This record gives sequence, structure tokens and C-alpha cells, in this order.
Amino acid sequence: MKIIEYENKYLEDIKDLLTELEEYIVSIDKDNLDIVHPRYHEKMALVDLEEIKNNNGKCYLAVENDKALGVIMGIIPNYDKYDYLDYKCPKRGIITELVVSKKVRSNGIGKKLMDKMESYFKDNNCEYVLVDVFAYNENAINFYEKKGYHPRMYTDIKKL
Repeated sequence: MKIIEYENKYLEDIKDLLTELEEYIVSIDKDNLDIVHPRYHEKMALVDLEEIKNNNGKCYLAVENDKALGVIMGIIPNYDKYDYLDYKCPKRGIITELVVSKKVRSNGIGKKLMDKMESYFKDNNCEYVLVDVFAYNENAINFYEKKGYHPRMYTDIKKL
């Protein structure tokens, strides 16, 4: 297994990985709000890759036998002129996607991808890394906690 920077020839693999993640999220969503839109597979990877392009980001792949089995995407967004009003604004990187195929999970691939992205953020003078985790995704929450991450914000939801 090697970690490489994104190449276009792996676009279909990324689409498959993102769809696999979204299907999993739908399966654990206790609020039944998430869906896999019919165009999700076709569009989501392109949306994510565009965000990377526009925000000093990177996409790394875990590749074996010329197949991407894991993907991590991250960005380094700029603050806007109002962020400084209520926040110290240390430079931060944001992990926007992390997916490892269920076929190869628990083999250290996620850790390798995280290490690569964290290294990219460090090389770009980021002081913090942020990642949003779906509240019902206990596997992901445990993974990030083992990597030293902790909650800073919560989003509460109430059905009316």
C-alpha cells in the first residue's frame, strides 16, 4: 500500500469510496435525514476536488494494485475579514473527507492517510486541524480520538 497524491485515473475509485461512505452514513443516521441522491456518485467527488483546488488543498490516496482503497481530502481555507472579531484565527487545515474501503479497514490505512495530511498541514504552517464527524459515526469518533482529536463544537438537532 502506498500513499500518493491524487491522479485523475483514480476518479472512479474516489467516487466509489465517497458513495460507500455516504451509504454507511445513511445506514446509521438515527434522524433519517441523510440520503444518497441519484447523482451523488457522479457529482460529489467533483465538488470535493473543486473545493480542494480553490482552497490550497490536497487529496491523497491509498493505492494498492493500481486501485485506490482509501482517500483523504483537506483544505487550508482563508479567514474572512470578520472572523477576527470573535476568534484568534490560528491557521488551520480542515479534513473534508476520509474514507477507507470497508474491505481493508483496520489495517492502518486511515492512520497513514491522516499522517500524510497532517504533514501537509504542518508544512503549510497550520497550527490546528479540524474535522467534522457525524455524531452517529462512533467508529470515526473513536478513530479521531485515538489520533488526539477532541470535540470543540456540537450541533444539536430537534425535530419539530
